[in-house]
Amino acid sequence: MDAADDARNWLGQPIHCNQCVHKALLAEDRCRKGYSCAHDRVIKHMDRFFRASPQLADAYLHHPYFELRAVAVKYASLFRVAPMLSDSEPEVRTMAVSRLPRERVKPLANDPDRRVRIGVAMKMDGKDLIAMLGDADPFVRGVVVRRIAPDLLVMAMRDRDPAVRRWVARRIPAGRLFDMRTDADPMVRMEVAERLPPARLAALVNDPDLRVRFTVAERIDPDSLPLFLSDADPIVRDMARLRMRELGLTPSLHQADINDRVGGDGAPRGIH
Repeated sequence: MDAADDARNWLGQPIHCNQCVHKALLAEDRCRKGYSCAHDRVIKHMDRFFRASPQLADAYLHHPYFELRAVAVKYASLFRVAPMLSDSEPEVRTMAVSRLPRERVKPLANDPDRRVRIGVAMKMDGKDLIAMLGDADPFVRGVVVRRIAPDLLVMAMRDRDPAVRRWVARRIPAGRLFDMRTDADPMVRMEVAERLPPARLAALVNDPDLRVRFTVAERIDPDSLPLFLSDADPIVRDMARLRMRELGLTPSLHQADINDRVGGDGAPRGIH
């Protein structure tokens, strides 16, 4: 079936171009049933229509179909967009936030819908952005930690969501990264293992997670590779042996030497 034959409006009713107020645009190829139409319930069809005729968007800002209002906000005159921040639908408010300057959207940092707050976080900076670290939703906080200055990420090192802490570990300055080596989540410690300088990776030699130890074995200083020859997992031991062979090292370090490098409590000696 041709897309034009099945074109329907937001109420599910067939679209009739001869009854449309924009029927004159057909001859100019600025609309087409089933492809570019303000009344089509398919969002991309609405978007094509207003992209070709943005001057018509203002007339649809109060249409009963919220998806159409959201698309209209995208193309409407900027001075008509601000009132849409109070629209009942979050999709419309989110689109309005994307178009307006920071000062106009700041009050929506407490919007009940996280999509709107994420849009606000994308606009904020300075203390207004930092304040959003206290948002209840981890998706919002995740946006914040990806945008604030790395030096400020120390405030999010103990965030209750591990996905947020992973972003912190990816961006926090190297000088504070070591403080995250004991994070409760192994995927956070993986991020730490991937960024710490090789000389400091001995702190993770006895990590309880295989993936972390394997990453450490891949990156640690060559002199510390023998620490992994007695690892509980053969995959980690094999990685250590492989690197030692590639570097021309002989895996001959005795357990006594390993114990001298790693204290009885599992903490590497000389690491503070």
